[in-house]
Amino acid sequence: MNLTLYHNPHCSKSRRTLEILREHGLEPRIVEYLKTAPDKPTILELARQLGKPVETLVRQNEDVYKQAAGNLPQNDDALAAWLADHPQALQRPVVVDEDRGIAVIGRPPENVFDLLPGPDPAA
Repeated sequence: MNLTLYHNPHCSKSRRTLEILREHGLEPRIVEYLKTAPDKPTILELARQLGKPVETLVRQNEDVYKQAAGNLPQNDDALAAWLADHPQALQRPVVVDEDRGIAVIGRPPENVFDLLPGPDPAA
């Protein structure tokens, strides 16, 4: 299984998601998105893999979002460009199954079970 984790090591949900993956013998490629921000095409692809609009990837409780909220673009393309410039507002963690081209947001961390093979161990 080829996984990518968009990770913030300072976030407890992100750390727990990584822990769950490792408990299942999986070692994802880790992208610390605050150090290496995803670009606009990557953000658009993440939204496609989630099967949701780009706004799903925006953390609305972040100060940068609150400051820009009234002026944010309303379409996916422009919002993805804004997120690329403001990665601190990117939802975290995001786990991508690169082989299947699908993703989940690890909020709660147990959402990652949707990507793992077999029955949901949390059930």
